[in-house]
Amino acid sequence: MSPLMTAADQNASSSFTGAAVVSVCALVFTVSSFWWINARQGCLKTWEPHSFAAIFNYSLVRLRLPLVLHNTGAKPIVVQDLRLTFPDEPASHLPLLWMSSPSRLQPGPDEELKLPAGFVVVGREALQIFIELEAPFPGLLPEARDYKAQIQVRVGHRKGWRPLLTFTLRTTNIVDPDRYAVYNNAPLELTKEDQQKADAALLELLDKQEKDASAQGGTKQRDSPSDDGNAGTDL
Repeated sequence: MSPLMTAADQNASSSFTGAAVVSVCALVFTVSSFWWINARQGCLKTWEPHSFAAIFNYSLVRLRLPLVLHNTGAKPIVVQDLRLTFPDEPASHLPLLWMSSPSRLQPGPDEELKLPAGFVVVGREALQIFIELEAPFPGLLPEARDYKAQIQVRVGHRKGWRPLLTFTLRTTNIVDPDRYAVYNNAPLELTKEDQQKADAALLELLDKQEKDASAQGGTKQRDSPSDDGNAGTDL
């Protein structure tokens, strides 16, 4: 074989190898681009709410939050449930459960309330939603201080509860805990007059709670039936 033919074969082999590398790279780029654009599973993001509506008293704990949920991926995300927890508080501070989806932040008699239901956040899009949360039973009475709160979510492609957002819930801004109203969640300083009103309202509610608890205890002690009276009762 002549040296000229050998050099030609080597050049052809090099050209073939280079073309194969380019073809493979183009295929990988095409598949990756398709996955990124059409099939990538993202995550939900949200941000600390600037305001909230709340009523906190000895018989009712209800909180309303405005949320913007952003899906960072291409595939839609199904939101099944939401709740609010207090990670740094005792176990007695049970999660606030998602009770309804109101149409606005300001509570009022003419608003439309929808029962909680799963919804979809489309890929690479954002969705605004108002959620209303409530304690499962009376007994949680937040103090006038800042709380570390965490919104948790259950999504269709994952199992169990997952943290969505940890933020500061500033209940110090609540000046009338017995009225369902909107408050600012920014770290603002209350005026001296507002702080006195908040402290007085909180003391009044605590006093009511203690009196009700004492009254209920006395009633149970006076009204407790004897063993003979319960002998034939089936529950």
